[in-house]
Amino acid sequence: MLRRRRGMGLLGAAAVGGVAYAAGNKYANNRNAEQDQNEQIAYLQAQQAEQARQAQAAQMQQQAAAPAPAAPAPPAAPSMDEKIAQLQDLASLKTAGVLTDEEFAAQKARILAQ
Repeated sequence: MLRRRRGMGLLGAAAVGGVAYAAGNKYANNRNAEQDQNEQIAYLQAQQAEQARQAQAAQMQQQAAAPAPAAPAPPAAPSMDEKIAQLQDLASLKTAGVLTDEEFAAQKARILAQ
């Protein structure tokens, strides 16, 4: 009489079960490693954001504590000799035809008002 095989048998089922178990473990381990890595990235990003915020706050405090720059001193009024030299230059420009009578009068008034 011929014996009929019934399925894979106990050894075959154990092999299939072992392979499935190992694959499931590997998948779970990879998933846990990825999750750990994502948590580390999020932690480092939060840490960098906090450091940037602290640096910005320190910079703002430093700017607030720094005295305002002094306003530049007004230029010294030109001496009479300098005014005469400027007027002579202006007259030579008018004589050369570079300046019109109106431009000459405006510049002359500006020089004398200094």
